Order: sequence, then C-alpha cells, then structure tokens
Amino acid sequence: MAEILVKVIRGDLVESQHRGHLVVTDRDGKILFSLGNPDHVTYWRSAAKPFQAIPLIERNAVERFGLTGPEIALFTSSHGGEERHVEAVRNLLHKLGLAESNLDCGSAAPMHIPSAKKLVASGKEFEALNNACSGKHSGMLALSLLLDAPLTGYIHREHPVQQEMLHTVCQCAALSPDQVYLGIDGCGVPVFGLPVRNMAMAYARLSLPEGYFNPARIKALHTIRDAMTSHPYFVAGTDRLDTVLMEVTKGKVVAKLGSEGVYCIGIVNRGIGLALKIEDGNYRAIDPVVIQALKQLNYITDAEFEALRHLWRPKLKNHRGDEIGHLEAAF
Repeated sequence: MAEILVKVIRGDLVESQHRGHLVVTDRDGKILFSLGNPDHVTYWRSAAKPFQAIPLIERNAVERFGLTGPEIALFTSSHGGEERHVEAVRNLLHKLGLAESNLDCGSAAPMHIPSAKKLVASGKEFEALNNACSGKHSGMLALSLLLDAPLTGYIHREHPVQQEMLHTVCQCAALSPDQVYLGIDGCGVPVFGLPVRNMAMAYARLSLPEGYFNPARIKALHTIRDAMTSHPYFVAGTDRLDTVLMEVTKGKVVAKLGSEGVYCIGIVNRGIGLALKIEDGNYRAIDPVVIQALKQLNYITDAEFEALRHLWRPKLKNHRGDEIGHLEAAF
C-alpha cells in the first residue's frame, strides 16, 4: 500500500498529500530502506533509458560514430528542448548520416518552458528535435545502423532494436521478458512495467556493475554512467533535478527522471540504488522525496543538502507572487 510521502502546506493546514512507493536496495535487491510497497509494479518510463543505451555502446557505437560524452548522455536523456539540446541532437543525427525526418518520436513542446514560449512567440512550430526523447530515438536509429536493421519501424516491438533493448533491460533488472509488462511510451516505443525494487537494483548495478556482468557490459555501463555524471546538462537541462543533483554532488549520484512520478538514482561506486513512484504521477512531489531520502540516509553531505534546499522544500506562490505555502517530505 502506498504511503504519504509529501504534504502540501497552505497556511496552517495540510491541503493535499501525495502517496507513493520508495525503495532503496543493494545490488542483490536487498532492501535497505522502503516506504510503501517495494514490489509495486509500474512502468519505468524514461528512467529505463540508461539501460536502453547499453546495446548501442556494447556494439562499439562510440568508436564507429565518433561519439562524445554529451552525445552518449543524450541517449539517456529526457532533455528540455533548449537550444543547446536541439543543436546537439541535430549534430548527432548528422554524424549518423541521418536527419530529423528519420526520427519517429513525434513533434512535442520543449519541457523547458522558456524555450517553449520562445518558439511560440517566434511563430515556429514544435518539431521532433524539441521532443524530450529525441536523443533516445537518435540512439535507436544508431543501433538500427549497427544491426543493419531497417531505419523505418524502429519504434515497434518486433523490430530488432526493440528486441535488443527489451532483453538488455530485463537482464539489468534481473527479470525475464515474460515477467515484464509492455506498454507504449509517449514517444511511441515500448515501455517496461516492473517492480520498483527491481528498478532500484538495476540502478545499484549501474552505480557499481563489477561482479554482475561480463566485461563488455561492465565497460558499457561505466561509459553510460560516466557520460551522465560528467555531462548532466545533456541528461535533463536547466533547473531540472537530474542535472542539479549530478552537478551538486559532482557525479556522486547518477539520476534519471521517468514520467508519471518515477525517479531513480544510483549511488556511484557504492552499489546502492533508489527508486520512487509517486502514486498520482505528479512531478511536484519528486524533488522533496528524493532529497529527503538522500539526506536521511546520509548519501549527501550537509553542504550538498544546503545547495539542494530550495528543491527540498519548494515554495508555493500565488499569481501575485506572494509566498502562500510549501511542499515538504512526510518522512
């Protein structure tokens, strides 16, 4: 059963509450801390992206295409659609000998609101490059090239790219394909449903893969993890928790957002993973829970917490700009 994880305070009253499931595990799935149901099954959404990038790196995409750290980070990203993100994806596609027209993620507004407003004000339409998943889709196209598979239809479950990614995700989460639910993500590709405990365990192994995978996979996981922590702007963007966390902790955590209130973290080189699902899918509850958990479990220093405090207890303001309340973790 879900537990109350966040309270929304207005004046002297708790006006709203957000329930959810939070679990911290080691690399074997042993629970170190939990609230709610650690075996709650939900879709991993975009928090699965680091693992979806593995087949690409294992097949020597870095060497074949001359990929940079920021470009590898883009494969794992839910980027904000800021100008630097759009230009980076465009350049990545050019390296692959492809174009925006090859992307099958659909056009979408940038997640970064100022960037979306700027496009609207200029009279420009939203494009596939603005889509938060265009980096992941570029990676899927790259894997299609490496597999000599068709570039068309790469989003479909039966395509070799999606089969490779499904099996890799299952291996990293210690599940068989028949134990994983499949749905369709917002960008059209398969999405994976599994227990939050297994999500945490996978991130624990991403943080410290030695002893759990073959040398090629260990190398790939290091490459992906290090690209994310070294280039956090390209994982998310301005003022986004993923980016801020990895910047503030200087790569001590690897972090990734998923839609509908999913969030995952690996404590780098410690073999510890955290997975969160906010039951109602509300993004606003994520930051207080994640930072409170990191603080309470001593995974961040006092100085790091102070740098994150504004996200730990975000202020609520009315249309006049008056501060009228705040959000706070309930544990």
